[in-house]
Amino acid sequence: MGLVIARESPDTETARRLIAELVAALDHLDYPPESRHGYSVDKLIREGVHFFVMRAEGEAAGCGGIQFFPGFGELKRMYVRNRFRGRGLGHALLRHLEGHAYAQDCLTLRLETGIHQAEAIAFYERAGFSRIPPFPPYKPDPMSLFFEKRLAP
Repeated sequence: MGLVIARESPDTETARRLIAELVAALDHLDYPPESRHGYSVDKLIREGVHFFVMRAEGEAAGCGGIQFFPGFGELKRMYVRNRFRGRGLGHALLRHLEGHAYAQDCLTLRLETGIHQAEAIAFYERAGFSRIPPFPPYKPDPMSLFFEKRLAP
């Protein structure tokens, strides 16, 4: 399968469409507004998130980004379209993001995800992420789980 993962602005038509699909999928999970921590396209840009779009056979298959903080990077807006799941594309995207973080001298990745996202939780645990307490800027939230992975040199 021809797979290309490239840095792209979150405000391109393709990136906006992928982010909108992710938001729509999360809307069905009944999280209260105060427990919705995903960035809008404008906030992704404003916060300087390094954002990537993944294409398989020329078709947009997923996206994800990293916001860098002192001492760690946080995964943002990681998403793979349903019809591309089960092919290892999520792992390919995550490996790409890990490689990008490492190239930026970032050795720790963190993320927040919701308690109703069983597939995402299992995915990150299989990929070597461990649960941690909330990290700044997050506060304890019964609807959120927090994860961390140390990247090996």
